[in-house]
Amino acid sequence: MNTTEIVLACGDETVSGFENAGKFLVFIGVFLVLFGVFFIFWHKIPLSGRLPGDIIFQKDGFFSFFPPATSVVISLILTIVFNRVFRLLR
Repeated sequence: MNTTEIVLACGDETVSGFENAGKFLVFIGVFLVLFGVFFIFWHKIPLSGRLPGDIIFQKDGFFSFFPPATSVVISLILTIVFNRVFRLLR
């Protein structure tokens, strides 16, 4: 980065590197907020963690949960959402 780019940031033109970094930080912030809301309301989502294919081990005070079916569903949903968001940002 040369000094003319820093001077231009204060004028009419903006520095694309800072603008892109700002957009990225806003995107990460929105993602973290949505992720937090998802965790808050996880227990209210129907069938969350109780899909056919989810494995639950429970025996004498021991509890283990392995959710491959729920993981696949979440992965598909997030793939669709991220593809839409990235296409909108282009």
